[in-house]
Parts: sequence; C-alpha cells; structure tokens
Amino acid sequence: MTQVRRAVCPGSFDPPTVGHLDVVERTAALFDEVYVAVLVNPRKQGLFTVAERVEMLAEITLHLPGVRVEAFSGLVVDYCRERGAEALVKGLRGATDYDYELPMAHMNRHLSGVETLFLPGAAGQAYVSSSLVKEVARGGGDVTPFLPPSVHARLAARLEG
Repeated sequence: MTQVRRAVCPGSFDPPTVGHLDVVERTAALFDEVYVAVLVNPRKQGLFTVAERVEMLAEITLHLPGVRVEAFSGLVVDYCRERGAEALVKGLRGATDYDYELPMAHMNRHLSGVETLFLPGAAGQAYVSSSLVKEVARGGGDVTPFLPPSVHARLAARLEG
C-alpha cells in the first residue's frame, strides 16, 4: 500500500496572486494532496474576508486534483499534524523572504518534525506580492498580469465600491 504524500501551502492570500497559484500548482505536481491553508489572523484586517479568500483560492485551483482550500487558525504545524502533512511549502521571492522564513522553518521542524520546502518564485514574478498588488491597484495601476482573472475582477469590484 502506498502512502499518500501531503503538503500544506500556508498564507494569508489577500488576494491570491499568480505567484501563489504558481507555488500551489508546482506543489500539486510533487504531492498527492495539497492543503492551501488560509491563515485566520484576528489582529490583521484584510481587504478580503477569510471566507472570500478561501472561495477565490478554491475557484482558481479547481483544475488541480488533490488540492483542498481551508481556513485555519493557530500554529501551522498543528494544522499539518491534523491533516497528516509531511511538508510545508512556501514560495520565496528573494533573500528577504528566505531570511524571514528560515527561522520559522527551523522552529516548525523542532516543534513537529514537519519539513519546510522552499520554491523559488517563477521568473518575472519574484517582485509580486499581495500588498504591492493592492497598493498599485488602489493607485489606479494595471495589476492584470499579477492576478488570476477572477481574482482581478473581485479586486476591481472591491476597490470600486
């Protein structure tokens, strides 16, 4: 009997970008099941609710068998343990992300044995972040290349009203 290999892609995804989707797609190619875990952080007010982010992510990952999208709160290692995931997968845009993520990776492994795998951001997307996309969109800039079409439509509607 073969063991099902599971991974978790955690984040706030406010909103989900093409960079996020790229990491999920690449993770889905490596693992049997992937949980896209949307962090519930009561101290942080997002542009989109957690439910809206879960809905957007479910929509843009519909083409990926084995991918599930859920909200979670608490420690991501506890979430991994509950799902039977052996790895956390995170996209890195550059050295700053690495410097931020490496201590967390060590702590997560210490706490639970869950490994963290880093995927480099796709060429041409390394500078794209949800925060930057929102800032540019609020200023009237074209963020179409950085968002899946359905997410772009929701962002445009949210900023209009």
